[in-house]
Amino acid sequence: MKREPHLILHGLAIKKYAGAKEVAGIVGLNPAYVAEFLDAQVARGRLMVGNGKYSMLPTTRVAVTGDYSRHYGDLRSVPEFVQAYEDFEAVNLTLKALITNWQVVEIQGSAVANDHADKAYDDAIIDRLGRLHERAEIVLAALARHLPRLKIYRDKLTAALERAEDGAIEWVSDARIESYHTLWFELHEDLLCIMGRERDESGTL
Repeated sequence: MKREPHLILHGLAIKKYAGAKEVAGIVGLNPAYVAEFLDAQVARGRLMVGNGKYSMLPTTRVAVTGDYSRHYGDLRSVPEFVQAYEDFEAVNLTLKALITNWQVVEIQGSAVANDHADKAYDDAIIDRLGRLHERAEIVLAALARHLPRLKIYRDKLTAALERAEDGAIEWVSDARIESYHTLWFELHEDLLCIMGRERDESGTL
């Protein structure tokens, strides 16, 4: 399909440094096809690869960024999608605060890194995340109605939340896996690319 090359490069732009399977998983394409395409781009001098992970050269990233308006220009003018994006940004503000509470606790008036020794505290945060996810699901469903591939994020976020609720707390925010925080950050980046917006660097999501 004509859109697939852009979609693969878009997936790599979101992941930044990733294997073909990881890129395929975020854009919903066949991993073997994605690997073949990425290897061809390495041969053309558009990408770099090391230890089985690919990354973009700066010139390639500029070219991909410049192509978003062609692929998503029509979507940017759909009122329902724009409203769903704005609703996402509202949820994002709440999630920022939640992740801060997860990563940092206040002890005797000082903010310190959460060592996760207080299970009751962590469980309360995960309960809040579950309630927030119910709100996020409505927004994600609205987004996916106009761009079906975004359903991938909804499914992955649900899976990460369920793991965290089952006691594997690393699935809340561990950057080494597709944790809830990691996936949300990537979804936000995806939506910013689609909408042609810039990330607010004052936050973390």
